[in-house]
Amino acid sequence: MERVTKELFTYQPELTKREDFDAFWEETIREAKSAPLNGIRTKVSYPITKVGVYDVQFDGMDGTPVHGWFLVPEFMKKETYPCLIHYHGFSYHRGKPSELMHWVMMGFAVLSVDCREQGGSTGSRAPSTGGYSMNLASKGAHNRYEYYYRFVYMDCMKAIDFACAQNEVDPQRIVVEGASQGGALCMAMAALDERPKAALADVPSNSNLESRIEGEHGAFGAVSDYLRHHPEELDLVMEQLSYFDTMNMAEWITCRVLASVALKDEVCPPEMYCATYNRIRSEKEIVIYPFNGHEGGGAHQTEAKLRYLRKWFSDWF
Repeated sequence: MERVTKELFTYQPELTKREDFDAFWEETIREAKSAPLNGIRTKVSYPITKVGVYDVQFDGMDGTPVHGWFLVPEFMKKETYPCLIHYHGFSYHRGKPSELMHWVMMGFAVLSVDCREQGGSTGSRAPSTGGYSMNLASKGAHNRYEYYYRFVYMDCMKAIDFACAQNEVDPQRIVVEGASQGGALCMAMAALDERPKAALADVPSNSNLESRIEGEHGAFGAVSDYLRHHPEELDLVMEQLSYFDTMNMAEWITCRVLASVALKDEVCPPEMYCATYNRIRSEKEIVIYPFNGHEGGGAHQTEAKLRYLRKWFSDWF
């Protein structure tokens, strides 16, 4: 275990970022910020009557309506609350309000949003000039301006915009949280947006993408399959996806980070996430689960996150 841990904490493959990496994200963020949010919230009847449950919608950078839940701990009777924004794993959706109630009970307002074109109600209006293979991780891989995660990353940023626009939310107390794809989105938001004060990322994806593709790990096996059909695009695709690799943006992270990995995870291998983690310069901690796979720490890690937030942000509650 000690040897494995040492290897994880020293793993730093060469960065793949191109010269215009910063300019690309500055341009993308400007485009997203210029697009109207058009936020809508509708209160729904829910069996837990002491929590305000709202069905919400806002527009992505391309005008796609993004759907989510917004929950308010009305039983605490405060003017404003800290807000936890939950990003889900690949092929899932915003979930059910009951899945988020532990955060509400802690004192958070909670926003959980769909990733477009996955298991929820959110579609996509993004332009596309090419096909893709197997799943969305390969959609637009030939053009970074059309790549799937360019729009998802900006949907996640606009989710922060939506949260901060709600009267019940204190915009100075934002946390992002998620696992697998959701963990990757936490890392991206911690890097691209200065508003999160903490990122809670479990078994994160979207790190060290060249190795993910070469090893056909998880969703990025779709990119491997795409390249089997289009071998002439190998260099092109690797270049385009480098803009979405969280290890290339890790140095931008300034908030606190609590991460977790599992040593038997073949979907998001721990060393591949450590290519990002080892480059984070802000306060950070990582929990390692030696005998777990991609399910990660489950309820154990949920409790670790609750304790972490109570430890470092006790004045919020």
